[in-house]
Amino acid sequence: MQYAGTVILFNPDQKDVIKNINSYLKYIDKLYLIDNSSIDNQGLFTNIDNKIEYVWNKGNLGIAAGLNIAARKAIDDGFSWLLTMDQDSQFKDESLLYLEEYIETNFDQNQNIAIVSPFHETVLSGGNRPDSESVDKPIIVMTSGNLINLNAYKKINGFKDWYFIDCVDFDYCLNLVRNKYEIHQVNKAILLHELGDTVKKKLFSKTYFCDNHSHIRRYYIVRNRHYIYDEYKNDFPDYCDAEIRCTKAEVKRIILFEKQKIKKLWYMYKGYRDYKKGKKGRIDA
Repeated sequence: MQYAGTVILFNPDQKDVIKNINSYLKYIDKLYLIDNSSIDNQGLFTNIDNKIEYVWNKGNLGIAAGLNIAARKAIDDGFSWLLTMDQDSQFKDESLLYLEEYIETNFDQNQNIAIVSPFHETVLSGGNRPDSESVDKPIIVMTSGNLINLNAYKKINGFKDWYFIDCVDFDYCLNLVRNKYEIHQVNKAILLHELGDTVKKKLFSKTYFCDNHSHIRRYYIVRNRHYIYDEYKNDFPDYCDAEIRCTKAEVKRIILFEKQKIKKLWYMYKGYRDYKKGKKGRIDA
């Protein structure tokens, strides 16, 4: 079985991105670099490997649009599985090989498998890992590190471009599960994943994790969470309720610990206001 991969780029740091790419490049047959940067970065990736295809979007089309571009290219090139990676993620050791072996061992018996995902080792996991022989079946996983079944992708019409960033992965996962597909998290496979500028803070012996997202990200998170809630509240009520509670908790953390408090809170309100107006896509569209 052959596997394609994609990285959605945005103002990449050459050294870090190439280091991350090299953690999995040998395990895939084609890599589509989809660049949402405002400048052409093709020169950063010349002479790395002839299996790389670079696409510059001449501006930021968003994560979802980038993933759809890569998925359509992979389908046209005859691939049935696509690895989706963030530019700031890398696999530990031979972890991608473990995911591929899992597909080759299990997919013939269960063709409802739509995503095979690694365990994401982040600051939130605190170095704790599940049993390496276990396989979980969550309803959502983050995009980076996943091998996605492109037949399932076609059945649910791919990623929704209008989410732009934030909740793109969660919407895709919930849509799959609602359509009777499965997500398998293979805990033997480890993805080293940076979560932006997440830091740990303590106040009165209580620990808080602050992600320090920009005001623009805050806008999309609030707006898109409410669209997720409307779409899936009947199918996944507990998850949807938890997402709305997260927004309230983030307001508290911003007030207590983060910089640019007023600006971030204003953009969160703006995101909610634009959701009520039915606005989708880029904030400046």
